[in-house]
Amino acid sequence: MCGFAGFFNTSNLTDHTRILECMGLELFNRGPDSFGIWFNSDDRIGLVHRRLAIVDLSAAGHQPMTSDSGRYIISYNGEIYNHQELRDELESIQQYHWRGHSDTETLLAAIEQWGLKITLQKATGMFGIALWDTINKELYLARDRFGEKPVYYGLHKDTFIFASQLNAFRAYPDFKPEINRDSITLLLRHNYIPAPYSIYSDIHKLLPATILKMDSNKNISLETYWSAKDIMSNASSTETDLPVGKQVEALESTLKKAVALQMSADVPLGAFLSGGVDSSLIVSLMQAQSDKPVKTFSIGFDDPRFNEAVFAKEVAKHLGTEHTELYLTAEDALEVIPKLADIYDEPFSDSSQIPTFLVSKIARQYVTVSLSGDAGDELFCGYNRYLMTSKVWKRLSVLPVFLRSFLANVFTFVPVNVWNLFGKLLPSRPQLSNLGDKLHKAAAVLACRDVEQLYLGLVSHWQNPERVVLGGKEPLTVLTDPKRKANFSDPILQMMAQDTLSYLPDDILVKVDRAAMAVSLETRVPFLDHSVLEHAWRLPLDLKLRDGKTKWCLREILYKYVPKDLIERPKMGFAVPLDAWLRGPLTVWADNLLAAERLRQEGFFDAELIDRMWQEHKSGKRNWQYQLWDILMFQSWYEKYHK
Repeated sequence: MCGFAGFFNTSNLTDHTRILECMGLELFNRGPDSFGIWFNSDDRIGLVHRRLAIVDLSAAGHQPMTSDSGRYIISYNGEIYNHQELRDELESIQQYHWRGHSDTETLLAAIEQWGLKITLQKATGMFGIALWDTINKELYLARDRFGEKPVYYGLHKDTFIFASQLNAFRAYPDFKPEINRDSITLLLRHNYIPAPYSIYSDIHKLLPATILKMDSNKNISLETYWSAKDIMSNASSTETDLPVGKQVEALESTLKKAVALQMSADVPLGAFLSGGVDSSLIVSLMQAQSDKPVKTFSIGFDDPRFNEAVFAKEVAKHLGTEHTELYLTAEDALEVIPKLADIYDEPFSDSSQIPTFLVSKIARQYVTVSLSGDAGDELFCGYNRYLMTSKVWKRLSVLPVFLRSFLANVFTFVPVNVWNLFGKLLPSRPQLSNLGDKLHKAAAVLACRDVEQLYLGLVSHWQNPERVVLGGKEPLTVLTDPKRKANFSDPILQMMAQDTLSYLPDDILVKVDRAAMAVSLETRVPFLDHSVLEHAWRLPLDLKLRDGKTKWCLREILYKYVPKDLIERPKMGFAVPLDAWLRGPLTVWADNLLAAERLRQEGFFDAELIDRMWQEHKSGKRNWQYQLWDILMFQSWYEKYHK
């Protein structure tokens, strides 16, 4: 795992090497092992690379790297898991004299043989790439199929700049971009800023599975080399004639191959283990293919509502892994919060970012690479909200629109605190606590015109972010743009596809990449081997959701390795008690960032609205933890980089 940065068509700069050094220094955590610079004054292009050595630890893996012919220079972040297979194919065509055994050298040789697009179609891996063609004088940027590795780019004072993270841009002379208020509306809705947008108006994120080409005349073109949307849309259940047992066996074989590929490394390797279905399955398949105990890591909290460590420990004990767990206090978690603006180089407010960073920090003490169970929910129907949304819409859709609108108006006409008081007067039932919050949320659901709008509402923190962000207009995204979104008649398939295209790359993968890279840990996601996605979408839905049980086929595989009673329990998630922290140890910190006068002076948000919500939250009248965390993460980031 590494980091890179660079610029093209630079002018009016004299100390290019020093600038590249400064940009690279901002990426130190992504690559602490070595550092390299390449600059060509004739073509006015420079590359800097920070290396975290994983495969071929020798100088033969140093970057930026030049191809044998001298045509291509590459600065590359990631891993090509099947690079040995690509080497074998290349050697069947001609004889090579390899300098080492790095995947970077393999990648360059493949690009010389087949070109960049075909090479990326053949490659299995995760990557961000900057490639310079010395003959055609063209710069290429490329990103892996799912967006595991980040690539940012943009024009700044006529110079094209690019990097693995925004932090590197801040080292470029006079980098003073404009904050994109439209992107802030996206942050408030989703708790992340989806690609291609960034927090800055003139800086963009390269979309997954995309190649950007820029020539010496500053003409930019974009091309996709693979499409998850097309794969999912065109998938047919080719294996439905097979017995269910055979289908499960075939899936297990695909997963085992993906896990085996990602276990290749020249450094210590382990895995995150929460004790849930996905991480337990990945660890099971790792241990089944390892001749020594796999190193596994989990964190626990004293609060039983958020503690899965006890389950992870039991799974680890059964599988015989070398397990490390650490129980964290609230103080341990709270110490991370001041660091979040540095870890996440643009505002990001998925609060599970805190435990993700902490488990990465623990793992890094023992390993350099850690596999995770991410993406199992999106590919195999793991989120409870899929089933819940489908059921809710089936019931709502039979009611006339006018009746749903009438009920929504009734629910919102009565204030929340009045409904809450009414709930307390009724016979004691847990489901009636915070009745007002629940009815006001239900009102938004009742007003939905279709299941897509219903789902968007359920996954949104703020239902109308344009009301909150001064001067902000919410852009179209995968969830709202007809040209980009998936289109399935089955609402569950539709939700799974939409999450795969947006929530997975823009939230889950960003969260894991930045948290792990902050401690120089490489993370790998076997479920994101593209053969796994292709296999998953060939399977019928009833192998993923059966008798109300999510991820049914994954569970069937897992139970070959782990007893069912160690796994079957309600889904917990990787959460923290954010609501209580904001009313307790974080109150002073939040008071400062949410001060009404401060918000008015900075001019990004409706200060009166946010102040009212903050006071309601502190008093316990309402629970606005997620909405306020969105604002707080922006405010903390803004204070760090723009005050």
